[in-house]
Amino acid sequence: MVENKIGVLLPVYKKDSIAFLKKSVGSILGQTLQDFHIYIGVDGPVGEELDECLKKMNEEANITVVRFEVNRGLACVLNDLIAICKKEGYEYYARMDADDISLPDRFEKQVKYLEEHADVDVVGGAIEEIDGNDNLRGKYVEYPLMHDDCRKFFRYRDPLAHPAVMFRARFFEKVATGYRNEYRKNQDTMLWFDGFMNGCVFANVKDTVLHFRVNDDFYNRRNGWKRAKQMLRDRLKMNKALGYDLSANLFAFGMFCMTVSPSWVKRFLYKIR
Repeated sequence: MVENKIGVLLPVYKKDSIAFLKKSVGSILGQTLQDFHIYIGVDGPVGEELDECLKKMNEEANITVVRFEVNRGLACVLNDLIAICKKEGYEYYARMDADDISLPDRFEKQVKYLEEHADVDVVGGAIEEIDGNDNLRGKYVEYPLMHDDCRKFFRYRDPLAHPAVMFRARFFEKVATGYRNEYRKNQDTMLWFDGFMNGCVFANVKDTVLHFRVNDDFYNRRNGWKRAKQMLRDRLKMNKALGYDLSANLFAFGMFCMTVSPSWVKRFLYKIR
Protein backbone atom coordinates (compact mmCIF):
# COMPACT_ATOMS: atom_id res chain seq x y z
CA MET A 1 0.00 0.00 0.00
CA VAL A 2 1.32 3.46 -0.95
CA GLU A 3 1.88 6.14 1.67
CA ASN A 4 -0.20 8.77 -0.16
CA LYS A 5 -3.97 8.80 -0.60
CA ILE A 6 -4.17 10.56 -3.98
CA GLY A 7 -2.79 9.51 -7.34
CA VAL A 8 -2.81 12.48 -9.73
CA LEU A 9 -3.47 11.65 -13.40
CA LEU A 10 -1.83 14.23 -15.67
CA PRO A 11 -1.53 13.40 -19.40
CA VAL A 12 0.92 15.28 -21.64
CA TYR A 13 1.52 15.23 -25.39
CA LYS A 14 3.82 16.95 -27.84
CA LYS A 15 1.72 20.08 -28.39
CA ASP A 16 1.45 20.98 -24.71
CA SER A 17 3.10 24.23 -23.63
CA ILE A 18 6.09 23.84 -21.32
CA ALA A 19 5.20 27.08 -19.52
CA PHE A 20 1.63 25.94 -18.92
CA LEU A 21 2.75 22.46 -17.83
CA LYS A 22 5.09 23.95 -15.22
CA LYS A 23 2.24 26.05 -13.84
CA SER A 24 -0.09 23.07 -13.83
CA VAL A 25 2.35 20.85 -11.96
CA GLY A 26 3.28 23.75 -9.66
CA SER A 27 -0.35 24.21 -8.69
CA ILE A 28 -0.44 20.58 -7.55
CA LEU A 29 2.87 20.78 -5.70
CA GLY A 30 1.50 23.84 -3.88
CA GLN A 31 -1.61 22.10 -2.53
CA THR A 32 -2.47 22.59 1.13
CA LEU A 33 -3.03 18.83 1.31
CA GLN A 34 0.25 17.15 0.38
CA ASP A 35 -1.03 13.55 0.44
CA PHE A 36 -0.45 12.82 -3.28
CA HIS A 37 1.85 11.49 -5.97
CA ILE A 38 1.74 12.86 -9.53
CA TYR A 39 1.80 10.50 -12.51
CA ILE A 40 2.56 12.33 -15.76
CA GLY A 41 1.57 10.16 -18.70
CA VAL A 42 3.46 11.13 -21.89
CA ASP A 43 1.34 10.28 -24.93
CA GLY A 44 3.91 9.44 -27.61
CA PRO A 45 7.06 11.30 -28.73
CA VAL A 46 7.61 14.91 -27.63
CA GLY A 47 10.04 17.64 -28.64
CA GLU A 48 13.49 18.02 -27.11
CA GLU A 49 12.60 20.97 -24.85
CA LEU A 50 9.49 19.31 -23.44
CA ASP A 51 11.45 16.09 -23.02
CA GLU A 52 14.10 17.89 -20.93
CA CYS A 53 11.38 19.51 -18.82
CA LEU A 54 9.82 16.10 -18.14
CA LYS A 55 13.20 14.61 -17.20
CA LYS A 56 13.68 17.31 -14.57
CA MET A 57 10.16 16.77 -13.23
CA ASN A 58 10.83 13.04 -12.97
CA GLU A 59 13.63 13.82 -10.51
CA GLU A 60 11.08 15.16 -7.99
CA ALA A 61 10.27 12.73 -5.17
CA ASN A 62 6.50 12.94 -5.67
CA ILE A 63 6.44 12.89 -9.50
CA THR A 64 6.71 9.88 -11.79
CA VAL A 65 6.84 10.37 -15.56
CA VAL A 66 5.35 7.41 -17.42
CA ARG A 67 6.25 7.36 -21.12
CA PHE A 68 4.25 5.68 -23.88
CA GLU A 69 6.03 5.28 -27.21
CA VAL A 70 2.98 5.72 -29.44
CA ASN A 71 0.43 8.55 -29.40
CA ARG A 72 -2.85 6.79 -28.63
CA GLY A 73 -5.02 9.54 -27.19
CA LEU A 74 -6.11 10.81 -23.79
CA ALA A 75 -8.41 7.91 -22.89
CA CYS A 76 -5.68 5.29 -23.36
CA VAL A 77 -3.17 7.24 -21.27
CA LEU A 78 -5.67 7.81 -18.48
CA ASN A 79 -6.61 4.13 -18.38
CA ASP A 80 -2.95 3.15 -18.10
CA LEU A 81 -2.35 5.67 -15.30
CA ILE A 82 -5.45 4.43 -13.49
CA ALA A 83 -4.11 0.88 -13.74
CA ILE A 84 -0.88 2.04 -12.07
CA CYS A 85 -2.79 3.83 -9.30
CA LYS A 86 -5.02 0.82 -8.76
CA LYS A 87 -1.99 -1.46 -8.45
CA GLU A 88 -0.34 0.95 -6.02
CA GLY A 89 -3.47 1.11 -3.88
CA TYR A 90 -4.47 4.79 -3.93
CA GLU A 91 -7.82 5.69 -2.37
CA TYR A 92 -8.45 8.62 -4.71
CA TYR A 93 -7.53 9.54 -8.29
CA ALA A 94 -7.40 13.25 -9.13
CA ARG A 95 -7.55 14.49 -12.72
CA MET A 96 -5.45 17.36 -13.95
CA ASP A 97 -4.71 18.80 -17.41
CA ALA A 98 -1.35 20.15 -18.55
CA ASP A 99 -2.56 23.73 -19.02
CA ASP A 100 -4.97 24.33 -16.14
CA ILE A 101 -4.26 25.56 -12.61
CA SER A 102 -5.66 23.94 -9.47
CA LEU A 103 -6.46 26.26 -6.60
CA PRO A 104 -4.28 25.57 -3.53
CA ASP A 105 -7.06 24.06 -1.40
CA ARG A 106 -8.63 21.94 -4.15
CA PHE A 107 -7.46 18.56 -2.84
CA GLU A 108 -8.18 19.50 0.76
CA LYS A 109 -11.79 20.38 -0.06
CA GLN A 110 -12.42 17.39 -2.30
CA VAL A 111 -10.93 14.82 0.08
CA LYS A 112 -12.88 16.35 2.97
CA TYR A 113 -16.07 16.08 0.92
CA LEU A 114 -15.45 12.44 0.03
CA GLU A 115 -14.65 11.58 3.63
CA GLU A 116 -17.90 13.20 4.76
CA HIS A 117 -20.02 11.65 1.98
CA ALA A 118 -19.22 7.94 1.88
CA ASP A 119 -21.74 7.27 -0.92
CA VAL A 120 -20.14 9.66 -3.45
CA ASP A 121 -17.87 8.08 -6.10
CA VAL A 122 -16.67 11.22 -7.91
CA VAL A 123 -16.60 14.88 -6.92
CA GLY A 124 -15.86 17.97 -8.98
CA GLY A 125 -16.25 21.67 -8.31
CA ALA A 126 -16.76 25.07 -9.86
CA ILE A 127 -14.22 26.44 -12.33
CA GLU A 128 -13.18 29.89 -13.55
CA GLU A 129 -11.75 30.46 -17.01
CA ILE A 130 -8.35 32.02 -17.61
CA ASP A 131 -6.59 33.17 -20.77
CA GLY A 132 -3.08 32.45 -21.99
CA ASN A 133 -1.67 35.00 -19.54
CA ASP A 134 -3.45 33.50 -16.51
CA ASN A 135 -5.94 36.39 -16.40
CA LEU A 136 -9.52 35.61 -15.41
CA ARG A 137 -11.83 35.87 -18.43
CA GLY A 138 -14.91 36.76 -16.41
CA LYS A 139 -16.59 33.39 -16.84
CA TYR A 140 -17.42 31.34 -13.77
CA VAL A 141 -18.94 27.90 -14.29
CA GLU A 142 -20.69 26.12 -11.45
CA TYR A 143 -22.14 22.62 -11.51
CA PRO A 144 -24.96 20.88 -9.62
CA LEU A 145 -23.97 19.87 -6.10
CA MET A 146 -26.00 16.70 -5.57
CA HIS A 147 -26.29 13.45 -7.54
CA ASP A 148 -29.91 13.76 -8.68
CA ASP A 149 -29.29 17.28 -9.94
CA CYS A 150 -26.12 16.10 -11.73
CA ARG A 151 -28.16 13.43 -13.49
CA LYS A 152 -30.79 15.96 -14.57
CA PHE A 153 -28.10 18.39 -15.70
CA PHE A 154 -26.55 15.71 -17.90
CA ARG A 155 -29.54 16.02 -20.23
CA TYR A 156 -27.81 19.05 -21.66
CA ARG A 157 -24.24 19.30 -20.42
CA ASP A 158 -21.54 17.38 -18.59
CA PRO A 159 -22.23 17.48 -14.83
CA LEU A 160 -18.54 17.72 -13.91
CA ALA A 161 -15.53 19.64 -15.21
CA HIS A 162 -13.26 16.76 -16.25
CA PRO A 163 -9.85 18.23 -15.23
CA ALA A 164 -11.30 19.27 -11.86
CA VAL A 165 -12.58 15.91 -10.60
CA MET A 166 -11.44 13.51 -7.90
CA PHE A 167 -12.54 9.88 -8.18
CA ARG A 168 -12.87 7.39 -5.41
CA ALA A 169 -10.99 4.25 -6.52
CA ARG A 170 -14.21 2.24 -6.56
CA PHE A 171 -15.56 4.41 -9.40
CA PHE A 172 -13.39 2.31 -11.69
CA GLU A 173 -14.59 -0.88 -10.06
CA LYS A 174 -18.15 0.08 -10.94
CA VAL A 175 -17.08 1.26 -14.42
CA ALA A 176 -14.60 -1.56 -14.92
CA THR A 177 -13.98 -0.66 -18.56
CA GLY A 178 -12.70 2.81 -17.57
CA TYR A 179 -12.49 5.40 -20.31
CA ARG A 180 -13.52 4.27 -23.77
CA ASN A 181 -10.22 3.95 -25.63
CA GLU A 182 -11.84 4.43 -29.03
CA TYR A 183 -12.80 8.01 -28.16
CA ARG A 184 -10.18 10.64 -28.98
CA LYS A 185 -12.73 13.32 -28.08
CA ASN A 186 -15.63 13.35 -25.60
CA GLN A 187 -14.10 10.55 -23.54
CA ASP A 188 -15.23 12.38 -20.40
CA THR A 189 -18.87 12.57 -21.55
CA MET A 190 -18.87 8.85 -22.27
CA LEU A 191 -17.32 8.14 -18.86
CA TRP A 192 -20.06 10.12 -17.11
CA PHE A 193 -22.65 8.16 -19.08
CA ASP A 194 -21.05 4.86 -18.12
CA GLY A 195 -20.90 6.08 -14.53
CA PHE A 196 -24.60 6.84 -14.39
CA MET A 197 -25.43 3.53 -16.04
CA ASN A 198 -23.34 1.62 -13.48
CA GLY A 199 -24.69 3.27 -10.34
CA CYS A 200 -21.90 5.75 -9.61
CA VAL A 201 -22.82 8.67 -7.36
CA PHE A 202 -21.82 12.17 -8.56
CA ALA A 203 -21.34 15.42 -6.65
CA ASN A 204 -19.59 18.79 -6.75
CA VAL A 205 -18.25 21.08 -4.07
CA LYS A 206 -19.70 24.57 -4.34
CA ASP A 207 -16.32 26.34 -4.34
CA THR A 208 -14.04 27.08 -7.27
CA VAL A 209 -11.33 24.40 -7.43
CA LEU A 210 -9.68 25.02 -10.79
CA HIS A 211 -8.75 27.74 -13.26
CA PHE A 212 -9.58 26.38 -16.71
CA ARG A 213 -7.48 27.71 -19.58
CA VAL A 214 -9.27 28.87 -22.73
CA ASN A 215 -7.23 29.99 -25.77
CA ASP A 216 -8.34 30.67 -29.34
CA ASP A 217 -7.40 27.09 -30.17
CA PHE A 218 -10.08 25.98 -27.72
CA TYR A 219 -12.79 26.84 -30.27
CA ASN A 220 -10.94 25.44 -33.27
CA ARG A 221 -10.71 22.04 -31.56
CA ARG A 222 -14.48 21.85 -31.28
CA ASN A 223 -15.50 21.56 -34.90
CA GLY A 224 -15.89 19.22 -37.87
CA TRP A 225 -18.74 17.22 -39.41
CA LYS A 226 -17.34 13.87 -38.31
CA ARG A 227 -17.11 14.90 -34.69
CA ALA A 228 -20.53 16.59 -34.79
CA LYS A 229 -22.23 13.49 -36.19
CA GLN A 230 -20.57 11.22 -33.65
CA MET A 231 -21.59 13.53 -30.80
CA LEU A 232 -25.18 13.58 -32.03
CA ARG A 233 -25.38 9.80 -32.36
CA ASP A 234 -23.90 9.35 -28.90
CA ARG A 235 -26.18 11.90 -27.30
CA LEU A 236 -29.33 10.40 -28.77
CA LYS A 237 -28.31 6.95 -27.52
CA MET A 238 -27.47 8.28 -24.06
CA ASN A 239 -30.72 10.24 -23.84
CA LYS A 240 -32.70 7.10 -24.60
CA ALA A 241 -30.74 4.92 -22.16
CA LEU A 242 -31.10 7.44 -19.33
CA GLY A 243 -34.78 8.13 -20.05
CA TYR A 244 -34.44 11.84 -20.79
CA ASP A 245 -37.29 13.79 -22.36
CA LEU A 246 -37.62 15.35 -25.82
CA SER A 247 -35.86 18.55 -24.74
CA ALA A 248 -32.62 16.59 -24.38
CA ASN A 249 -32.81 15.48 -28.02
CA LEU A 250 -33.61 19.00 -29.19
CA PHE A 251 -30.59 20.28 -27.29
CA ALA A 252 -28.45 17.56 -28.88
CA PHE A 253 -29.45 18.80 -32.35
CA GLY A 254 -28.64 22.35 -31.26
CA MET A 255 -25.17 21.24 -30.16
CA PHE A 256 -24.71 19.56 -33.55
CA CYS A 257 -25.41 22.87 -35.28
CA MET A 258 -23.00 24.71 -32.98
CA THR A 259 -20.24 22.16 -33.57
CA VAL A 260 -20.36 22.60 -37.35
CA SER A 261 -20.58 26.39 -37.13
CA PRO A 262 -17.61 28.77 -37.66
CA SER A 263 -15.28 29.49 -34.75
CA TRP A 264 -16.62 33.02 -34.26
CA VAL A 265 -20.14 31.65 -33.79
CA LYS A 266 -18.86 29.11 -31.25
CA ARG A 267 -17.06 31.86 -29.40
CA PHE A 268 -20.24 33.94 -29.14
CA LEU A 269 -22.49 31.04 -28.13
CA TYR A 270 -19.95 29.76 -25.61
CA LYS A 271 -19.94 33.14 -23.84
CA ILE A 272 -23.72 33.10 -23.38
CA ARG A 273 -24.09 29.42 -22.38
